[in-house]
Amino acid sequence: MINSMNNFAKVFTKYSLISVMALATSYSFADEAKGLEIATERKARDIGWGDSVATMEMLLQNAQGESSARLMRLKSLEVADDGDKGLTIFDEPRDVKGTAFLNHSHTVGADDQWLYLPALKRVKRISSRNKSGPFMGSEFAYEDLSSFELEKYKFRYLNDEEFEGQLTYLLEQIPTDKNSGYTKQLVWLDQVEYRPLKVEFYDRKGSLLKTLTFTDYKQYLNQYWRAHTMAMQNHQTGKNTILTTQELSFQTGLEESDFQKNTLKRVR
Repeated sequence: MINSMNNFAKVFTKYSLISVMALATSYSFADEAKGLEIATERKARDIGWGDSVATMEMLLQNAQGESSARLMRLKSLEVADDGDKGLTIFDEPRDVKGTAFLNHSHTVGADDQWLYLPALKRVKRISSRNKSGPFMGSEFAYEDLSSFELEKYKFRYLNDEEFEGQLTYLLEQIPTDKNSGYTKQLVWLDQVEYRPLKVEFYDRKGSLLKTLTFTDYKQYLNQYWRAHTMAMQNHQTGKNTILTTQELSFQTGLEESDFQKNTLKRVR
């Protein structure tokens, strides 16, 4: 009788464990499916804007509170069936005036990125292995400047959370690029417009590295939302970078030819 009870207990425990594992697996698949569904909706709501031109201020702040400002223009071009293209031109101060950064985002494979340094009068290609490096001394990495593409991540829905009075979806994004400087990102998307409100970036050791917050959203063309203030805080260095959009226009007539490598030395 005792042996029979022991055997029953072993069988019950075995199948209970299998049931728990199966349930956990099903939740994992469900969370991944919901995560991808939410991310896909976010992407779908930002298709069709064509091109844009913005004037922005980049404010750099060190751990002691000292700051310096840079003025720049950002031109963007939406590309069908691939990542978007972007051209950033620095106008002030004098020591960075004429510096230009060209980014060709891709849905599959590494992005193509180039930096023109007027003092050296040469175009420098940014290696995919260096994409985690700081962009122009800011707390934004080169990979942070890439357009949002579904293929760049694996997604998982974690929870519904309230953030700054808004109900949000909390998603985990795991970069698919082995050269990424991040092991994961946590993203808070508002549940009405699917706009990112906050992103946490975790470094290669799994520690919290940076937090990016999006505020002062404005809608364009009765559809597309853009945050006019983006603040990146580095928790490990105490430094901050704040990007503020001063002017923004859409569908200005930009073309592919405006985003070619051979035009970098001539941009004004």
